[in-house]
Amino acid sequence: MASNASKSGGDWVGYREEIQVLDCTIRDGGLMNDHRFEDAVVKAVYDANVAAGVDYMEMGYKASQRIFAPDSAGGWKFCREADVRRIVGDNPTSMKLSAMCDAERTDYHEDVLPCEQSVFDMVRVATYIHQIPTAIDMIQDAHQKGYATTVNLMAVSTVPEYELDRALEQLAHTDVGAIYLVDSFGSLYSEQVQYLVGKYLSFAQPAGKQVGVHFHNNLQLGFANTIEGIVRGANRLDATFAGLGRGAGNCQMELLLAFLHNPKFDLRPVLRCVQDHIEPLRKTLKWGFGLSYLITGMLNQHPRAAIKYGEADEPGDIVEFYESVIEQA
Repeated sequence: MASNASKSGGDWVGYREEIQVLDCTIRDGGLMNDHRFEDAVVKAVYDANVAAGVDYMEMGYKASQRIFAPDSAGGWKFCREADVRRIVGDNPTSMKLSAMCDAERTDYHEDVLPCEQSVFDMVRVATYIHQIPTAIDMIQDAHQKGYATTVNLMAVSTVPEYELDRALEQLAHTDVGAIYLVDSFGSLYSEQVQYLVGKYLSFAQPAGKQVGVHFHNNLQLGFANTIEGIVRGANRLDATFAGLGRGAGNCQMELLLAFLHNPKFDLRPVLRCVQDHIEPLRKTLKWGFGLSYLITGMLNQHPRAAIKYGEADEPGDIVEFYESVIEQA
């Protein structure tokens, strides 16, 4: 994986300088608590990312307040400038901040301010395959306002190949900086990651764009698939502290930084934050691998049924759950 090898060893102990890491703990983790994180937790994650040398932190969503009532969720669903600045001030650090904008769920013309008026540096557009025209308009809007941009093409494991090729071709002709392979259902295996990263690169590289990866852990492959993505040439990597994220969670930040070998990263602040602020959340937030997530991941299904099963006080018989999911497939 490495282009910068250690003086005392082979490439396996080197690192690739082009790689950039994005922390989406508060954004993806917010799907487990309606984005109602206390300021102290958000500030702890922010401070840990800065101290650890993480390149980007995603603060949450820029959700439409016309679609979602402002009191229906915590502030990190909307990422108002005042709320973000309450945590980061003017962000006088080298770490850059991003917000995710869902296609057809964001009033991006109004709510995404010109970059010079915002504490954000990057807009991440999330889109399903049928929303590509809207996503392209969102990318261009953000680019014209001065932001770096990426696009997360979601649920790729369900997209027919012809449609994926057309989407990648269209996205490669935009001003987007990186195109992300997103395993929304946590269903991909290493062979599929190899193939898909290669496909994404075949469209992205000629256009001067990067490829990123965002993996969920339904099959306990979030970290392994991220490594596979790195080996195959992805340079933008998503992770979360202790894997905190929707359902089975994400690639764990602490595992990823330990793997990358880059001396710019310091694992200690992440370990401290995980211990003191993230792991205590397990008392109320139920994230991480479980048998129900294995089943939906294996069947390439949205994890909503697995989440509902795991949230029950008495989840019931796992084989019966398995049979019920198969019947609905």
